[in-house]
Amino acid sequence: MKWMLPLCLIAPPVFAETCPPAPDHSVRLAEIVVGLQAARGEGDARVLTQELWTLWTDAPDAQAQALLDEGMRKRSNRDFLGARETLDRLVEYCPDYAEGYNQRAFASYLRYDFDAALGDLERALQINPTHIAALSGKGLTLMGLGRHEEAQEALRAAVEMNPWLQERSLLVEPMGQDI
Repeated sequence: MKWMLPLCLIAPPVFAETCPPAPDHSVRLAEIVVGLQAARGEGDARVLTQELWTLWTDAPDAQAQALLDEGMRKRSNRDFLGARETLDRLVEYCPDYAEGYNQRAFASYLRYDFDAALGDLERALQINPTHIAALSGKGLTLMGLGRHEEAQEALRAAVEMNPWLQERSLLVEPMGQDI
């Protein structure tokens, strides 16, 4: 008689099939935007911007967080194709998580694949219309595509929310303050 392991001991690990909703940080995100608009200097704005990134990169669950972290690590190591592949899995698993699209757009942008980046940025902004980094990224991507008027609109919208964005220097007609 052959010995057989019970199926439960040889089956591959099972992951959640559906991604839970992303944490709702909308109240704090709105407070940070107000704080950025009232910030007295770049140092104050930098602290608030870091908090934005902490909230944006707070993935819906451990599986999504692992994929996001891996994709961002690959991108940081200039493995843009590997980053895209990992982030493809993230957006497939969590299609309503804006940061998955934003990070995949960044990996595409760094490869000069502006069309792919733009599609992802537009999806990120459908999910989170006040995602300052996605708006700024959209402006930069549109510039890469030679669509300068649209780029200015996106950059202006981002700078309205965060007057301290470095990309403010790319505005053709500076807004209000000394920028």
